[in-house]
Amino acid sequence: MNQSEHKIIVIGRQYGGTGRKTGRALADMLGIPYYDKEIINKAAASYGYDPDILHRADEKKPSLFRSMLLGKYGVMDMYSTSPLSREALYEAQSNVIRQICQEGSCVIVGRTADYIMREHPGLVSVFIHAPQEWRADNLVKRGEASDRQDALAKIRKADNDREGYYNYFTEGNWGVADNYHLTLDASLLEPEEMVDLIATYIEKRKKLS
Repeated sequence: MNQSEHKIIVIGRQYGGTGRKTGRALADMLGIPYYDKEIINKAAASYGYDPDILHRADEKKPSLFRSMLLGKYGVMDMYSTSPLSREALYEAQSNVIRQICQEGSCVIVGRTADYIMREHPGLVSVFIHAPQEWRADNLVKRGEASDRQDALAKIRKADNDREGYYNYFTEGNWGVADNYHLTLDASLLEPEEMVDLIATYIEKRKKLS
């Protein structure tokens, strides 16, 4: 397949929704690879570090990322030039994303992949959102929060971290509709229904190109 024919679908999402579930279902339906945390493993491997610290700092604000590095590796005044600096690791992750997309069609969750691949003709960027209360109830059902208040606190923190990460590296606006081809409310649609909508959009756009 010509690289220009690759479908690069990037799923942005608010915390506590169904972004990952939708992304996996979409990849299964289209018969293409799905990438999420695997990207972090590949980026960590490029520096020879344990990926655990990168997973815990994944899509976090740079200031929090720095504090985690200080605790794990003791990076101090040389932080900005360290192999573990946020810019160096972001570039490593970006290179992994570019390599993955060069290999063929895929679904990628988050990690500013929509920005990294913004010039790719086959890019389809989707943002999945939902009201906080709905997402809080969803987290409780999934066993990821003890009650609604705990869930709401986790949601606000995670969304704030993702927004800070995205906006820092892209100078864009995370979660703002203008940034995406499609925005979908997970509280109104099952993941399977969202998959059908995304697939329909991809097919319609293919016919217009």
